[in-house]
Amino acid sequence: MKLLVGLGNPGRQYAGTRHNVGFRVIDHLADRHGIRIAKEKFQSLVGEGTLRSDAAQERVVLLKPLTFMNLSGSALQAAAHFYRARPEDTVVVHDDLDLPFGKLRVRERGGDSGQRGVRSILEQLGEENFVRLRVGIGRPQTPMDPADYVLQIFSEEQAARLPEVIDRAADALETIVLEGPLVAMNRFNA
Repeated sequence: MKLLVGLGNPGRQYAGTRHNVGFRVIDHLADRHGIRIAKEKFQSLVGEGTLRSDAAQERVVLLKPLTFMNLSGSALQAAAHFYRARPEDTVVVHDDLDLPFGKLRVRERGGDSGQRGVRSILEQLGEENFVRLRVGIGRPQTPMDPADYVLQIFSEEQAARLPEVIDRAADALETIVLEGPLVAMNRFNA
């Protein structure tokens, strides 16, 4: 069983923002596999199901913390405890300012890279041995507080390309789960 966590902020006012790309990837993956994310528990929206390919299948729990980004760790820790998910069986999908828009990076461990949701998870789990799928949102073109930038909607040009980015990120998640993080790194980090 794998625990797949998309980071974002709850509420309609945040739905289209850069900071909610993790939620969008999890929603897209759920749609692909007919998994309904509707239960509310662990301060999150939760869905359970199976990812399948021709060669493999794996039970998954999809988690969208409703704690706001900076407190994501408490929701993930509660779910991980309940499902007995080890950190290495956990994948966190989040936005990343340091990657150009649309670029993906798969990492098996590491620090928070300034991402406060990841920082909260590191603090709550007490270890860094979980997989991250970083989705590039780029940095602002003009001087701006990064906290303001991530809470804005995508530019018109980015919004036009976003469905393709979300689709590739869902492909990366499937690869991580069904073929392993190393295969995903080789395929999506190029």
